Order: sequence, then structure tokens, then C-alpha cells
Amino acid sequence: MGACTTLTTDTRRALVVRCGWDGHQPVTISDGFAPFLKERGFTVETSDDLAVYEDTERLAATDLIVQCWTMGTITREQSEHLAAAVRAGTGLAGRHGGIVDSFHDHGYHLLTGGRFVMHPPGFHDHTYHLSPEHVDHPVIAGLDDFAVLTEQYWVLTDPHIDVLATTTFPPDELRDRPAAMPAVWARTWGAGRVFVSTIGHKPDDFDVSQVRTLTERGLLWASR
Repeated sequence: MGACTTLTTDTRRALVVRCGWDGHQPVTISDGFAPFLKERGFTVETSDDLAVYEDTERLAATDLIVQCWTMGTITREQSEHLAAAVRAGTGLAGRHGGIVDSFHDHGYHLLTGGRFVMHPPGFHDHTYHLSPEHVDHPVIAGLDDFAVLTEQYWVLTDPHIDVLATTTFPPDELRDRPAAMPAVWARTWGAGRVFVSTIGHKPDDFDVSQVRTLTERGLLWASR
């Protein structure tokens, strides 16, 4: 793990918390969104230490936390301070395992609204369907259904989320009917907002225009 990097602009503050399993390329993928945030007037800071979640003053002064930390362990204090910051208005956003395959303890997934369970082996083409009941949501407004060659996540989710896109698992030897699985969602947590996309195992997933667009919009939507 390297030292933290600070990119300086002005106005709103974004904090990227990134490390964990290297297979999800937390540095490469989060760096890919830093220019977008800077262009929208954010100061972008990064941390590779979860101790940043113990700094309540820093969290309170942050408008958007972008988490890219697959697996790992969070302390009760860190989890509670993160949740409290979001409850007070700090936004939280993330993609794929960096937000839903993180910290399976201390109630962390009550905040995210979902957790990773499994994915079929390897990458395969599958389609994401935008939710008709949320077609006007700013994250997906004007977009169409799309396909991606990547991992397809099976997740367990909270009923108090707004599901913006789903992906369907076909019947198999264990399940006798298709399962429409939440894949992109938004939620409120007190005064704060949380955005989650399960898409984004690898950098070229974001070459699909809809994936990049909804991810960028999700960052902005979640921010204070």
C-alpha cells in the first residue's frame, strides 16, 4: 500500500478510500474517476487506511466518500463513524466488490443496503435492465438497457432501497425459475445518500457508455 495522494481543486470534498483485494484494481479504477470529479469541482483525496473512518471531523467535512475496498475487516468504531457521517449528510458511493463485498461485520451492510453472495465462474455476457418505476431517476434517466461481458453478482438486498437496474439469472440445476437480481440501487440513510453499482470488476467494464454514465451520475447523486 502506498502513501495517500491529494489532488487539489476547490468546492466540494471527495474522499476515496481504497485498498483490499488487488483483483478489483482499487487504485486503477478509482483513479479513472478522479478527473471526472475534479472537473465537477471536487477536491479529491485518497486514503489506503481505514483509520480515516475514525476521524469524525474529516468525515463530517467530506461531501462524498467513494469506497473501493474489497474484503477486509472494519472495526466497530470505524463502521459506526462511517454510518453516522452518512446519516448526517455525507454521501457514500461505490461499485462492485469495493462496496458490497467489504467488511462483513458490525452492521456495515445495513448502510450499503446489500451484500455480495456469489457470482458464476468467469465473465459472461449478460444484460442489465433499467427499472421502469425509476426511469426518471437522475442516475438512469435517458439510458437504455445494456449488456456487459463481466462478472454477474448475486446479492442479498435491503427492502429499503430504490432498485435502478436488475440483471436476470436463468434457471439452473438449483433454481427452477429465473431470478431478477438488483444490480444498481440508490438509498437514503438519514440525511445522506448511498449509491451502489455491482458492475465494474475490471476497467474495461466502464468502456460501456451506460456503465460509465450511471456510475458518474451515481457519484454526483450521492454527494452532499
